[in-house]
Amino acid sequence: MILRKLEEKDADGMLEWMKDEDIQKNFRFKASDKTRADVLEFIHNAETIPIDGKSIHYAIADENDEYLGTISLKDINLSAKKAEYAISLRKKSQGHGIGTEATKEILRKAFFEFGLERVDLNVLSDNIKAIHVYEKCGFVNDKELETYLSLHGKYCGLKWYHILRKEYIEKFVCEK
Repeated sequence: MILRKLEEKDADGMLEWMKDEDIQKNFRFKASDKTRADVLEFIHNAETIPIDGKSIHYAIADENDEYLGTISLKDINLSAKKAEYAISLRKKSQGHGIGTEATKEILRKAFFEFGLERVDLNVLSDNIKAIHVYEKCGFVNDKELETYLSLHGKYCGLKWYHILRKEYIEKFVCEK
């Protein structure tokens, strides 16, 4: 697994997860109406170097350079040294440890290449598979609001997590 710049050849894989109802039920944004043109525009505008107030997006690819998903650090705040994490995997990429491996790699980049000190995320409370990955990767639960938002016709809970650079080092660097 590698993280690389998003490329036009990734568009079909991106559209696949955007149109997949099982995947979309875990997102707060509606992606099912996105077109190939929308995805290509996103790919062309995707940054891979942190810029204050912007987001970076990487393709997650396998050893044959096949697109498996997208992983991001959003709303980067360089003065506060923090960002928000996000990931989307194609269905065929789920359940094989790819999300865990990609998450550890984006956190390594965040803390050691980009000089961040904190990465946050939020997740729907019933997204158990994602929560398992986040906790396995060292994210710590800060709080949960049981009826935070209305989504797909029902109220949903939301959990907030964070990981600090020092926590990442203790969990993954000192282990080795």
